[in-house]
Amino acid sequence: MSSPSSILIVGAGQAAAVAVAALRGHGYSGRISLVGDEAHPPYERPPLSKDLLVAASPDTEPAISVKPAGFYEESQVDLKLGLSVTHLDTNGKVAALSDGSTVGFDKCLLATGGLARTLPDFPETAPNVFYLRTLDDARHLRAAMQPGKHVVIIGAGFLGLEIASTALGKGLTASVIEYAPRALARVVPPEFSGWLEAQAARAGATLHLGQAAREVVAPAASQGAWQLTLNNGTVLSADLVVVAVGLTANTALARDASLSVDTQNGGIVVDSQCRTSHGDIFAAGDCTSQIRDASGAGMRLESWQNANEQARIAAAAMLGETAEPAAYPWFWTDQFGHNIQMLGLPQAGLRYVTRGDTSGGATPAKFIMVGLLDNIPVHAIAVNAGGDLRALRPVFESRLAIDPSQFTDTSVTVRAFAKQVLAQATPVSPA
Repeated sequence: MSSPSSILIVGAGQAAAVAVAALRGHGYSGRISLVGDEAHPPYERPPLSKDLLVAASPDTEPAISVKPAGFYEESQVDLKLGLSVTHLDTNGKVAALSDGSTVGFDKCLLATGGLARTLPDFPETAPNVFYLRTLDDARHLRAAMQPGKHVVIIGAGFLGLEIASTALGKGLTASVIEYAPRALARVVPPEFSGWLEAQAARAGATLHLGQAAREVVAPAASQGAWQLTLNNGTVLSADLVVVAVGLTANTALARDASLSVDTQNGGIVVDSQCRTSHGDIFAAGDCTSQIRDASGAGMRLESWQNANEQARIAAAAMLGETAEPAAYPWFWTDQFGHNIQMLGLPQAGLRYVTRGDTSGGATPAKFIMVGLLDNIPVHAIAVNAGGDLRALRPVFESRLAIDPSQFTDTSVTVRAFAKQVLAQATPVSPA
């Protein structure tokens, strides 16, 4: 397979930056064009709901660029920021841009990410309504988050809870409305939801679970308060409303180009090499749908790690090379004074066992919950125990059965436990 003479990357997020580095790392010397509709070069999104919201001013913001200053120039990338691709001609291999120019390509990577899911009752342009997806969104919200104000957050997912945690730390009061009966209902077991809800309440957040706003009254003036009446009759008066109800895959360009899109989750369908239904078009990151288990169903995995992994795999595939398989899924969040890390993906039928104390007696809390399928660990949630989770990773990757009673025995370190499981699965040959 001959190396492409030009590669177009659409989108300027995590996946785009990692793909550029991977392409040059493979020795690719052809032209790379990167088009992004924001004015900023690719940056990390996880800090937007945490460290960036806490910064006192733009001058004290944390460094969140994916790559250091000068990287794109040194990598000889034609960086086109503040522009969007309006049409992708997959036959002619030409992309039309919003400024009227065009870019030709041999291979193309779609790294268009996701769009914040919106609610009709809370238009993006309404006063004191916020959606958090971009750096500019975060700066706008930060300016509004003044001590003493009451922020109502719609959605008790990771983003909503992170924003609530940050708001409390900045001296605001925070209420969270969640339609599901518990926090993070789709991704954690009930036991963990209960523990996290208790942490949120202890930090000062008020959770309204199993509720929705049945009546919404917008403020009469730009500085007025929103009035929200919940299903149970509770009335909340909000100075700020933040909507955090998930993402939709940004697939408008892919649909226009007649690429296959998953009818269930809305992501661009990609194979194990991140190739779309068109052989020269690839996709990576939040915009994709990929089969990840034996069920054969596509899955959208919105995470920092997935963007990195798919970007490097797609970069290799565009050059006709095969990359190492994607790492075992991993995710983290910081909220209410706790670092929470997850390994693997949740699924139906898991039996969870817990190592450590979840009662609140330990300060800080430290425990790991592991979801087992026939005693094979599939999903883990670690609270303030990232090192222990790293020690368990090889056991997960090897799909080795464990003895739950041995795992929960805290007289043996997690590292020693993992070494024992691995040793028993791979006996050492006699010298």
